[in-house]
Amino acid sequence: MTLAGRSVAVRVPATSANLGPGFDTLGLALSVHDELVVTALGGPGLEIEVSGEGAADVPTDASHLVVRSMAYAFEAVGRPMPGIRLRAHNVIPHGRGMGSSGAAVVAGLLAAQGLLEGDVTLGPDTLLRLATELEGHPDNVAPALFGGLTIAWMDQNGPQHKKLAVHRGVSPLVFVPEFTMSTSVARGLAPLHVTREDAVFNVSRSALLIAALTQSPELLMAATEDKLHQSYRAQAMPATDALVQSLRAAGFAAVVSGAGPSVLVLADGPGRRLEAVDHAATSTDTPWKPLLLAVDVRGGTVRDHTEDAT
Repeated sequence: MTLAGRSVAVRVPATSANLGPGFDTLGLALSVHDELVVTALGGPGLEIEVSGEGAADVPTDASHLVVRSMAYAFEAVGRPMPGIRLRAHNVIPHGRGMGSSGAAVVAGLLAAQGLLEGDVTLGPDTLLRLATELEGHPDNVAPALFGGLTIAWMDQNGPQHKKLAVHRGVSPLVFVPEFTMSTSVARGLAPLHVTREDAVFNVSRSALLIAALTQSPELLMAATEDKLHQSYRAQAMPATDALVQSLRAAGFAAVVSGAGPSVLVLADGPGRRLEAVDHAATSTDTPWKPLLLAVDVRGGTVRDHTEDAT
């Protein structure tokens, strides 16, 4: 089967993982998207053009994460990867706790899925397994793949997920700073062992968070309390911690978005979200860019782009 000339368009949402107490388990897809077009060339080669977020920083060779993820998928199904032309427009902030690396992994896998359509089927379970192998954890890649609120876990059969619909009253807001945070550094600050009391605390809040996000948004303040990771990471992100604490003291359900340093607010209505923006503007000297978002319910998509590309 020749792939030369085949082209696909991919769209992948940002995500916020953990959501407070759901460490390495819960994730939410958000309405900020990276978009790219991938075209199979007639011969070997690699052409990469990146615009938008991180355009000056991301590699433009085979080490580009989208390209590496595509190559991983082709190898997994035993097919040679063709030469590739990649045109990517990034909107998801890099290094800010909004799942930019997970989105790149998912984008590459979906691009491979689109190019291989009619030859090899990459189903949802396979996509999640490959994405988790590349990313290391399923909590960001699951919502990027499937949209909505996802619960992700590992068992003897590999990564699993359950997608849930979010209550329409939940209004996400993300405060994005100018500074970045390394996910690996942030992960290293969380302790390997916690007390039984803290573990029980987080189990109760994680269970409550599912109810709050799907049925009872008025419970979001209590449901987003955490004792497993956020306080330990605060030392590396003092401005983030200060904003989270200030927002929570004012009654807003604020948490660290993923590994940070962005701050996610899960407001129980559009009006409360605007109040949170006003509060942040007057309570901190650190510049924060507020993103008033919706929950992305579709997740990553891929469509044929061959006719448009010719």
